[in-house]
Amino acid sequence: MQGSVGRDVIATLIVSVILIWALPLMVGTYTLTVLAIYAMLGLSLGLIWGFGGILCFGQAAFFGLGAYTYAIAAINIGESTLPMIIAVIVPCIFAALLGAMMFYGRLGDVYLGVITLVVTLILFKFVNSTAGPAYTIGNARLGGYNGIPGFPTLNVPGRTDLYIWGDALYYLCAVALVLVYLGVTWLLRSSFGRIAVGIRENETRMSLIGYDVRIRKTVMFAIGAAIAGLAGALYANWGAIVTPGLFSLSQSAEIIIWCIVGGLGTRFGPLLGAAGLGYLKFLLGQQSMINNTMLMGLILVLFVLFLPRGVVPAAISVWRASVGRPRRTGRARAMRRNRRRDRDDG
Repeated sequence: MQGSVGRDVIATLIVSVILIWALPLMVGTYTLTVLAIYAMLGLSLGLIWGFGGILCFGQAAFFGLGAYTYAIAAINIGESTLPMIIAVIVPCIFAALLGAMMFYGRLGDVYLGVITLVVTLILFKFVNSTAGPAYTIGNARLGGYNGIPGFPTLNVPGRTDLYIWGDALYYLCAVALVLVYLGVTWLLRSSFGRIAVGIRENETRMSLIGYDVRIRKTVMFAIGAAIAGLAGALYANWGAIVTPGLFSLSQSAEIIIWCIVGGLGTRFGPLLGAAGLGYLKFLLGQQSMINNTMLMGLILVLFVLFLPRGVVPAAISVWRASVGRPRRTGRARAMRRNRRRDRDDG
């Protein structure tokens, strides 16, 4: 088991180094930076929905909360190190409180989805209505629908005059994505992760065995929110502005589509769906011939109808059917020969 984990980590690091080096040769680092952030955001929902079985329609709430927390903290503190930490902690605590109310209240999946969606819409409506001078936190004005511009972006810890921008920001976001991916891998292979998957499969059975389902779902929900908060803080540094659009319904819908297209129940699927559809959105740009929202809806319908498991699970099934079957057939033939030989000897 430990050897398998070690090989998986080494393979992940090798592939990651190759991709981080090769992708800038084909796509600009400015675009790659936001694609890495989108991949991290997709992974956050893929963790709590695909492995925790928690239907969350409000992942954009934690994403926007992380971005706004960073912007407000950076204006008041004047540098980026502590605001980045706060931007992860605030969504995590918020999700832990929200999750405790939902899971200890024993709400069903439908009600969970509705509540998380409503919380996102409430935050979107509230942030939009903070345009007046009375809406300030310390030195930071929330700005309403105009958002918060002009906050200090990422700098080298202890050196407020050395900013991390351009190619350096891309490499930072890419490394952060790899670390989050490895952290999720470790979590899912731990006893906590295996129990979480068991809860996803049959919550009642796991509860009867003796596991506290509510606290484990709350912790999983909070971890996913922390990852989304980190993605939001990095997005704020990439765009150098935060707006209420981060909490919008369209943002929440896109994250769900990323996970469905990439494949729920996999680690790589949400990353692939987020990066692929995010890049498609960038290619379409601001042209008026094709509506981006309608295209995303069409992609969702096509995948639900013809590829409901997503790209990665479908690719794995094709690979196993084409490569794994001859091996299984050969192994089965060997087992039959051994049984026949045992019968002849006995």
